[in-house]
Amino acid sequence: MKGKAEKLREVCHQYRHAWVLSYLIFYLIWWACLEQKVTRRFHIVHMAVDDKIPFLEVFVIPYILWFLYMAVVVAYFFFRDVQDYYKLCAFLFTGMTVFLIVSTVYPNGHCLRPRVFERDNIFVDLVKVLYGTDTPTNLFPSIHVYNSIGVHISLLRSERLKGKKWARRCSFLLMASIIASTMFLKQHSAFDVITGGAMAAAVYPLVYGGGWQAVRKYVCEKYKTGGWKNEYRKQMGVK
Repeated sequence: MKGKAEKLREVCHQYRHAWVLSYLIFYLIWWACLEQKVTRRFHIVHMAVDDKIPFLEVFVIPYILWFLYMAVVVAYFFFRDVQDYYKLCAFLFTGMTVFLIVSTVYPNGHCLRPRVFERDNIFVDLVKVLYGTDTPTNLFPSIHVYNSIGVHISLLRSERLKGKKWARRCSFLLMASIIASTMFLKQHSAFDVITGGAMAAAVYPLVYGGGWQAVRKYVCEKYKTGGWKNEYRKQMGVK
């Protein structure tokens, strides 16, 4: 039993960075409350270009793949690169929090979904299931768009994947198709896509900017060399 207990402690210590994912509980509870509250009275989100974008049910595939895209990349960094994992989570969770706040103070939705489907196929069936589980409310900034951009950025910035051009190209194609799917499925207005991209551009320098990297490097060096401890002893007059 002692050996198993020690092994369990080692595993818990090795993967202690899992605590960050507890944010998802907070997010899902808040999001569920919004879905229940914002049902009829909300601000309509609409742009003229929305009426010119056709409904293409086949894009339900990349839309659904978004969930796998998120999970696979987060899991990859969780096990292979903790620093990139932290940065990716910081990027994703910052935008998701902003989305929750915006949806709370400015309830919003759209009326873009088709009332009648012109075709009958498996993709339309999947869209019907999607419509039944996801209301056309709480739309911007689009988390589908924002998180897709964030995951792709994490792959571009990864040193481990620096020579994996195929992974970056596949990621870009999937990201682009997911972003397109939000409009072709009438899940989001073009406004949601634009604001999702704008938020990603605003958060990027905060997480991946040179200033943040310099501070992190300084902290790591001080910690490794015991610089803070030596400075404190010097100020206190302790030899």
